[in-house]
Amino acid sequence: MNIEKGGGIIHSINDKGELLPEEMDTINRLTELPIHSLNLEAIAAATNVYRVAQGLRNKMEQEVLSRYGLSWTAFSMLYDMWIWEAVETRKLATSAGVSKATVSNITKTLENKNLCYRKSDATDKRLTYVVLTEKGREIMEVLYPLFHKGEVEVFSELTVDEQKILSNLLRIVIRSNHF
Repeated sequence: MNIEKGGGIIHSINDKGELLPEEMDTINRLTELPIHSLNLEAIAAATNVYRVAQGLRNKMEQEVLSRYGLSWTAFSMLYDMWIWEAVETRKLATSAGVSKATVSNITKTLENKNLCYRKSDATDKRLTYVVLTEKGREIMEVLYPLFHKGEVEVFSELTVDEQKILSNLLRIVIRSNHF
């Protein structure tokens, strides 16, 4: 089935009619606008990536992270420290998608919980690293398997091959946009 506007096809629905109700509502609203080159596929991709990201974040905060008194961003920072040992604050901000001020505030909270500490670079005092404590490492070793279980649940309807395809497509978007 094709949805047309101004004599041109602006969206094709596959044989299974797999559009979400929200996508149909969006299409119905946007086709009313005087936009001549509406790319509904790009809109659908962006909207669905956002919905999955928000859904994953909400699920993990409610089902896993809240037990440890952690927000998504705090967990992201702990995860980066767990993987890379010491992480420079600018890299933490970029990785978590937040400002350096947010990193500073969350670092204070994590320091108060004895999960990390700050240290200055030995050669360049302008650089500050955040380092996981032993307690932080122990928490991550317990927390990450629970977190991973939630990740697996979110994508359980996809085959392993579909998960690989999705990952590869998202990598293309990440690289081409320097995210």
